[in-house]
Amino acid sequence: MSYKRWIFIAIFLFGIGLVSGLTLGLAMPGGIADFLAEDLAALEQLSALLSPFQVSTAVFIFLKNTSALLLSFIFSPILCLLPILALMVNGWLLAFISVIVVEEESLGFVLAGLLPHGIFELPALIIGEAAALSFGVTAMLALFKKKKRNQLLPSLKRNARYLMIALALLLPAAIIETYITPLFLT
Repeated sequence: MSYKRWIFIAIFLFGIGLVSGLTLGLAMPGGIADFLAEDLAALEQLSALLSPFQVSTAVFIFLKNTSALLLSFIFSPILCLLPILALMVNGWLLAFISVIVVEEESLGFVLAGLLPHGIFELPALIIGEAAALSFGVTAMLALFKKKKRNQLLPSLKRNARYLMIALALLLPAAIIETYITPLFLT
């Protein structure tokens, strides 16, 4: 299957997450903050440690996102569960949290908080998880079909290149999220 199809599959899975997060968020107006009260409190404690405009914050964001993509790629041969979950959960969280922020602030605030770094981070997620899906399916097929085994190494090399592109996109995303996005939110 061509890599473009894997991109479309990744976008589709992310879209399923977005729609479900938006649906749940809109179905629970006013009660969302109560539903996530403990999680929001933990995030507030983490955000106190990760201040904007600090190198340590950019490094933390970059390493967190990089490790998530790498783990997803490495464990993708296990039924592609990690890439599928990563795409759907990230879409769900993005939509769900956006509903909360729109209720408390505005749509403009959400866009100001997402667009500057999201221009790099969302394509990185899609490209990286598409590579993980592609490699995972090839690895699973190679496990069960002897004639597919010769495709495993070329698939690994091809998808590792796409993964490197995704990881490269995470660096400007982390820098923008640390130094530019906070300027739009004040």
